Amino acid sequence: MSEALAHEANMRLALAEAERARAAGEVPVGAVVILDGRVVASGFNNPIGSIDPTAHAEVVAIRAAARALDNYRLTGCLLYVTVEPCLMCVGAMLHARIAHVVFGAPEPRAGALVSSCRAHETPGLNHRLAVTGGVLEEECRRLIQSFFEAKRL
Repeated sequence: MSEALAHEANMRLALAEAERARAAGEVPVGAVVILDGRVVASGFNNPIGSIDPTAHAEVVAIRAAARALDNYRLTGCLLYVTVEPCLMCVGAMLHARIAHVVFGAPEPRAGALVSSCRAHETPGLNHRLAVTGGVLEEECRRLIQSFFEAKRL
């Protein structure tokens, strides 16, 4: 399978996680952690349900992956997320040593990879993170926009 097809297939898994968040009344963001072509863990936004402000999809997936791999270092892992991660989530990815993050839709206000800042390029960091954006961007954007449009009604 080509890299582009693998990115799309894995982003569809993240979109399914985002739908789980939406069904739970949470902001629909989903994430999946992949290692050597297999799903290690997944997660969806759950700060309301878990009463935890850090329970963003990325952090939930990273925590689950660390437990699944019995290692707090997720070296070699790819993280797929439907919306560009915030500063907190980028920090978690760097501390976990995620190798590559792939996101769907940019987040113009709080996105910390390409939109509001490039947090992963901060001088002095001892880990570097590869970034790919725009995978299934329209589908990811539609999901988040439709959620907020429904909230405004």
